[in-house]
Amino acid sequence: MGTSRTNGSLYTNIQNKIATVEFGHPASNSFVSELLQRLTKTLDELSQNEEVSLVVLRSEGDGPFCAGASFNELMAVSSQEEGTVFFSGFAHVLNAMRRCSQPIIGRVQGKAVGGGVGLIAACDYVFASVDAAVRLSELTIGIAPLVIAPAVERKIGLAGLAEMSLAPTEWKNAYWGKEKGLFSKVYDTRREMDKELDHFISQLGSNNPEALRELKKVLWQGTDHWDQLLPARAAITGNLALSPHTKKALEAFKK
Repeated sequence: MGTSRTNGSLYTNIQNKIATVEFGHPASNSFVSELLQRLTKTLDELSQNEEVSLVVLRSEGDGPFCAGASFNELMAVSSQEEGTVFFSGFAHVLNAMRRCSQPIIGRVQGKAVGGGVGLIAACDYVFASVDAAVRLSELTIGIAPLVIAPAVERKIGLAGLAEMSLAPTEWKNAYWGKEKGLFSKVYDTRREMDKELDHFISQLGSNNPEALRELKKVLWQGTDHWDQLLPARAAITGNLALSPHTKKALEAFKK
């Protein structure tokens, strides 16, 4: 049972030095701007919490993992400034995940589109069910996955990014994601996935937290420039969202 709140939900539970962050939204676990801001703030706070060794990122329910950014908010963008602010939401979250002191373990139970793929790519280790298909559909509405591209490319390479983004209507299944490095493990059932996830985080979380933090730094070395890169990409995407082509495509999707 997922949330019915129009602004979405975000819950954090800390047990045995493991912080589980669960987000949800009635529209296929998509993100409105407020929810992105809350997730960014939560990750930054957890990063400073020395009592936390690991972060688990998951979404509500048994359906989609994440449908990306709010379609309704995208439809409402009417200026360059609004577009930049809108697309900066995922830029801030990805940078928060990158600079988070603790490794982030993703739990993906279903489909992910657009920004949802970016979230998966920014996790350090990902458990997925066989239902976890992924797609970058941005070109179908006249924009491009520019903000999340650095995170996706870092995980699956430039060729993988091209394969996904240039085929915006094509779903890639969970085993494709594992082969490319987007997923670390894929399971036939969610029950099996959760059982193995619980064992994994229990074992990993028992390690020296200082060692985990130092390893996290190494895993993300060479990405400090993302603080400037991702907001710049958000500005470009915001401009694309105002183009007549995009407005026409959005109207067609609305119908």
